Amino acid sequence: MTRTEYPDGPRINFPLAILAQMLPGVFRFDSLAFTLNVSREYGDIAHYRFGPLHVYHLCHPDLARQILVEQSEKYRKPELLKHAFGPFAGEGLLVSEGAVWKRQRKLMQPAFHHRQLAAYSQVMVTQVLQLLDSFADGQVREISGEMAELTLNIVAQCLFGEELPSELPEIRGAMVAMLAAASRRVNSILRMPRWVPNAGNIREMRALAKMDEVVRVLIETRRNSEKQREDLLSVLVAATAGENGGGMSDKQLRDEMLTLLLAGHETTANALTWTWFLLSQHPEVEAKLHEELDRELGGRAPEVADLAKLPYTEMVIRESMRLYPPAPAVAREPIEDVTIAGYLVRAGSLLSINTYALQRDTRFYADPERFDPERFSAGWEERIPRYAYLPFGGGPRVCIGNAFAMMEARLILATVAERYKLALEPDQKVEPMQVITVKPRGPVRMRVEQRA
Repeated sequence: MTRTEYPDGPRINFPLAILAQMLPGVFRFDSLAFTLNVSREYGDIAHYRFGPLHVYHLCHPDLARQILVEQSEKYRKPELLKHAFGPFAGEGLLVSEGAVWKRQRKLMQPAFHHRQLAAYSQVMVTQVLQLLDSFADGQVREISGEMAELTLNIVAQCLFGEELPSELPEIRGAMVAMLAAASRRVNSILRMPRWVPNAGNIREMRALAKMDEVVRVLIETRRNSEKQREDLLSVLVAATAGENGGGMSDKQLRDEMLTLLLAGHETTANALTWTWFLLSQHPEVEAKLHEELDRELGGRAPEVADLAKLPYTEMVIRESMRLYPPAPAVAREPIEDVTIAGYLVRAGSLLSINTYALQRDTRFYADPERFDPERFSAGWEERIPRYAYLPFGGGPRVCIGNAFAMMEARLILATVAERYKLALEPDQKVEPMQVITVKPRGPVRMRVEQRA
């Protein structure tokens, strides 16, 4: 029998939540700790009110499979996310629905086929080697920023066939501002209109103007080029040429490019930053990684064909993404009343499949707070429930770039770790925070130590 009452869950202090929103420098809300505590206290399904919104917090692989795979047609991306991502994602693949999403996915999918990945791999390794040329033994680098600029350049060159302008830190700063604005909208009980001239809105408007200009130059450069290319940007530009026949509009092209630039670099950069941090805290894992790289590569840079011979490298990346998943939750909204875990859930509710908590659940992972890449040794897919590990989501809307991102992360890790150890500078407290993605709360300063 379907239960019509709400599942148990925490009570949100509405006045305090509004006060915390208005005074973020005074009140710090740790959303990752909150969701982890909700899962551990209330179990597979919990309910709470977030202003007028009914939120269902879900933490079980069976529920993830039901929503993302078995009954995916009953759910859509939440209006809250469309509101949050709208200024930069528009009607891009991240938030679009129905026929628009199917058309865009079909159009863009060939750029992520396995046969394309080999060509991308050469660009990836070349970019990493250029970064390493700027390293010096004993030098201290802010590694989260380094990884972000590296992956941003890789996405631009692989998917759009162009180098970004020289003011890369300014571009990166614009993207940080855009993500911060989206995070504020996701976590805000009161919706502040974007036209209000507060500091956050002003930063976001300037950031959007900067990125719109970057994208405009990339598009114009491609349209004016006589050189034949087969990258994703060429496919998208060709689609806009047939706009009257049902192709893409220029606005849609802009939305897709901004989405790919932002989502395509931020998640991988964060995964790598956490990987370097975890390796620095677990010398036994780092030593085993170096042993594999030395044995299989012998001092040379990796190629895509080498990845099959580097299983431990992949295990390190997978375990890092288990502890610090790039996206800490997968959100959906039912388009009709549905039954979940025996409870009636009304259309328009917000469903949050909490991957951060799910991937730290003792039912599926022994000693889940421990960094242990061996969890992902051969046969891990049989040992771990299929939907208890969701770094890229699941079902029809699984991340289109998941194979691209995994190849990129492994190649970057192997190329850097072949030459250098990264040691965390002392007197730093590295804490995770949720800004749409899971990233360190502050800078991560690491000393690069050249390997013999």
